[in-house]
Amino acid sequence: MSAWRWRQPEKLVAPARLAQAPDSGEVRRFPCEQCGALVTFEPGSNELVCEYCTHRTPIDRAEGLIQEYDLEEALNWLSIAGPASERPSTQCASCAAEFDFDKHVHSGECPFCGTPIVEGTGSAKHIKPKSLLPFLITEQQAEDQFKRWMKGLWFAPGKMKRHARKDAGLSGVYVPFWTYDSQTNTQYVGQRGDAYMVPQTYTSVENGRRVRRTRMVRKIRWRPVRGRVRRFFDDVLVGATKSLPRKITDSLLPWDLENLTPYNEKYLSGFQSEIYQVDVDQGFDVAVDAMDSIIRNDIAHDIGGDHQRIHHADTRHSNTTFKHVLLPVWSAGFRFGEKTYRFVVNGRTGKVRGERPYSFWKIAFAVLGAIATAVVIMAFADESGALDRITNSIQMGTFG
Repeated sequence: MSAWRWRQPEKLVAPARLAQAPDSGEVRRFPCEQCGALVTFEPGSNELVCEYCTHRTPIDRAEGLIQEYDLEEALNWLSIAGPASERPSTQCASCAAEFDFDKHVHSGECPFCGTPIVEGTGSAKHIKPKSLLPFLITEQQAEDQFKRWMKGLWFAPGKMKRHARKDAGLSGVYVPFWTYDSQTNTQYVGQRGDAYMVPQTYTSVENGRRVRRTRMVRKIRWRPVRGRVRRFFDDVLVGATKSLPRKITDSLLPWDLENLTPYNEKYLSGFQSEIYQVDVDQGFDVAVDAMDSIIRNDIAHDIGGDHQRIHHADTRHSNTTFKHVLLPVWSAGFRFGEKTYRFVVNGRTGKVRGERPYSFWKIAFAVLGAIATAVVIMAFADESGALDRITNSIQMGTFG
C-alpha cells in the first residue's frame, strides 16, 4: 500500500501553504551510500542507482496527500504577493564551477563536469510543485519507440529518416503542468430543430413529354428552447511550459494522474526539470476553453432533436481547485533542410508525438499512382460492361 491516498479537495487552503516549498532553493546532491559518487534516479524503479559501484538506494515514498488548492484564494494571494525574485547563480559542489541554469530550468547537469544537480525553485516562483509522475520509460525504450514512429511516417523524406536517427539525442525532462477541477453550471438559450417530411410536386420531361411527379422533401421545424446543464470537471490538464508547442504536449495524453506521488527531489536526479512559464490564471483560461467545447456538446444533447442552435451560454465555475505537477517527457530534436523538428516521448506510456517534414515527390507519386489505379479500374469496368453486353447479345441471338 502506498503512503498517500486521494481525498476530496478542501474548499479553502491557507495561501501560505502554496509557498511552502518542498525545496529550500539550495543545490541538492545525492551521494552513493557505498562509494560516495553521485547517484541518479533509474526510470521504472523506485531507486537511485550509482553508475560506478551499481549500489541501489531506495527512495522512500513521502507521506502525505495529493492536495488540491483553491484557485480563487490563490489568485487573491498572488495579486498581493509581489513579483518573484531572480535565482542566484548555481555553484557545482564537485568542480566548484559557477553557472546559471536557463531561467526556466532547476534541475540538470553541471556544464563543466556533468555532475547531476537538482536545484530548488527557491523564490523564483511562488507556487511550488507538490507532486509528480516518475519516469517509467527508460532512455533506450524511448529511443526504440522513436525508431518505430519514424518507420511509420508515410511521405517523409528518406534522407530525413536516416539523418534523424543519427542526430536525435534524447533528454529526460520533467515538464510542468497544471490540473484543474471545477463544478460548472451553464444556462443557455437556443433552438431545437426537428426534421419532418412533406410531399412536393414537380414537373419533369420524360420521353419528350412533361409529366408531374411527387417526391418527399425534408424540412426542419425550429422552436426556441432554454435550459441548464451541469458538469464537474476533474483534472483538466494544461501544459505550463513554453519550451514545447501546446499541440505537442496536449497530444501526449493520457497521463495516469491517479499514480501521482508527492514531490521528491530524488526523482529529479539525473534529469532536467522546468519551472512553469504559464501562470496558474493563464492555464485556467486554456482549461476553460477545453471545458467550453465539452459543455457545448452537453447543451446540444440537452436540447435534443435533429439539429441544435446555441445562441447564448453563460457558464459559472465554483469550487475550482488546481494542482501543480511535474510529468516525465523524453525530448529531442533534429535538423533537416535548415529547419529544426522536435519530438517527444511520454515518459510513462512511450507514446511518441512530434513534428516532421513531408516529401513533395513521394506525395506527388502517390497521387499519380492513385489516379492511374482509378483509370485502370474504370477502364476494366468499361471493358467488363462491354463484354457483358456482347455475352448477353450472343445468348439472346441478337449479336451480329
